[in-house]
Amino acid sequence: MTDAIWRGDVEVVKAMVLRDPRLLVEDARGVNGNWGPPMSYAANLGQDAIIEMLSSLGARDWQYAFGRACLQGQVGTARRLHALMDDPRPLHESLSGAAYTLNVAGTELLFQLGARAADEAGNCLAPVAMVLETDSRNPAAKHRILELYADHGITLPDTPTMALHRGRIDLLERHLQLDPGLLTRTFSFAEMYPPALRCSSEVEATYGTPLAGATLLHMCADYGEIEIAEWLLAQGMSADALADVDAEGFGGHTPLFSTVVSQTNFWMNHNGEIPEAPFTKLLLEHGANPNAVASLRKQLHPGYGINGVHLYQNVTPIEWGERFVFQKLVNRESMRLIAEYGGH
Repeated sequence: MTDAIWRGDVEVVKAMVLRDPRLLVEDARGVNGNWGPPMSYAANLGQDAIIEMLSSLGARDWQYAFGRACLQGQVGTARRLHALMDDPRPLHESLSGAAYTLNVAGTELLFQLGARAADEAGNCLAPVAMVLETDSRNPAAKHRILELYADHGITLPDTPTMALHRGRIDLLERHLQLDPGLLTRTFSFAEMYPPALRCSSEVEATYGTPLAGATLLHMCADYGEIEIAEWLLAQGMSADALADVDAEGFGGHTPLFSTVVSQTNFWMNHNGEIPEAPFTKLLLEHGANPNAVASLRKQLHPGYGINGVHLYQNVTPIEWGERFVFQKLVNRESMRLIAEYGGH
């Protein structure tokens, strides 16, 4: 079924469904998952002819298929599915899918169709938390989606961390004028992931090297915000800015650790690509210590299937990467570059 949908083979899909109509409502992959039944699976891929055929045979998962099309940025397909729905659920419910993939086209379409980012009382309906906590990384897309939310009625916190999330150097400049200590300031997890925007626990947000008690430069490394990092360094921020050390002695790591283990590395490793290391190079060129030492602990998001809290005592950035429990978050090119600068 999935092969035929990928190929856009309408006749094969039709023959399978006619032979066994239960396929209309079963997961197209034969196992429980979020790709959905054949119509929704086809919506992920923009296979409009298959969607129309399945609809004529009685498929009715229009709502779910619509959400999947928005998630994947299949704008034309999403418009067709929206027209088919008799009583569509509130459109803001579909914003979460596009937020998870940081899909600007899907988000823009939903607002064009009438999605609301806030209710009459100004309460947040848009999934800001999903944009901040998703395992996707695409700085430009994240910036654009957050600005779309702001344009449609969401009041985002006026904080340095939110300015970073939005990619707003102009706002960061104002915060630096008001607070000259911004370049050494550390931020709590709640400041990076505001509970008022429905952000949850430290385990639910996806990031690599611990961020609680870290600086803006650490945040930049995990989110791939290299332009903001360049600006921070140009203002005089130290490439060896230290995260806080907690009561049990964990923390105190520099941003270099965050380039070795970060969420930005995940998708390239996941897709079999070799991550580049521009962030590591930037920090090393600005004097980052390749042999800084810190103790860290990390509990991964449950979606990665690795349980428990993992401890790493007195490690250098290279040792942090070598020992890290989930290697898909590790950037080997960063480690190679750190070694070139004398790291061990």
